[in-house]
Amino acid sequence: MERTRVIIADDESVIRADLREMLTNLGYLVVGEVGDGQSAINLARELKPEVVIMDIKMPNMDGIQAAQVLTQEKIAPVLLLTAFSQRDLVERAKEAGVVGYLIKPFREQEISPAIDIALARFQEFREMEKQVGDLKETLETRKLVDRAKGILMDTQGLTEAEAFRKIQKMSMNNRKPMKEVAEAIILAQEAKG
Repeated sequence: MERTRVIIADDESVIRADLREMLTNLGYLVVGEVGDGQSAINLARELKPEVVIMDIKMPNMDGIQAAQVLTQEKIAPVLLLTAFSQRDLVERAKEAGVVGYLIKPFREQEISPAIDIALARFQEFREMEKQVGDLKETLETRKLVDRAKGILMDTQGLTEAEAFRKIQKMSMNNRKPMKEVAEAIILAQEAKG
């Protein structure tokens, strides 16, 4: 079984060492440790871990700001560690896309469930993004095919079904997606017009 790769970001070296030991004992692979948010971003971009465990209060860039960048760039889910549970920090963390939150001091048995949930949520986000992308592509293709059908109906006197069948046949004969065939029909018409 492949071990989950983790980056730890905390400005306190003692906390990093304790956390590394806990994670290693739990079977995780700590691939990097840093003491500030910007370094966490740089290291995560380079190493592409499965999860980043990060303190909120750090120099240069805090953990919430770093989490926001990592979430926007879809690099890895972020599990925040903090000694603070103030409402404003929790709100900022939610807005940044943080998928988990552990309050210090935490126990070893709290880490695995938090990481598992963070990984599951991140995977759900990726799957939803893919579905949205697929739906956008399908809608775009449908719009183009409809435009191309309209052109064929106007220029060749075809019914809608005949125009669709013609596009479909051109697609199969040329081994090109219907979207490309439709784009070619539209471009050819625009060149004439």
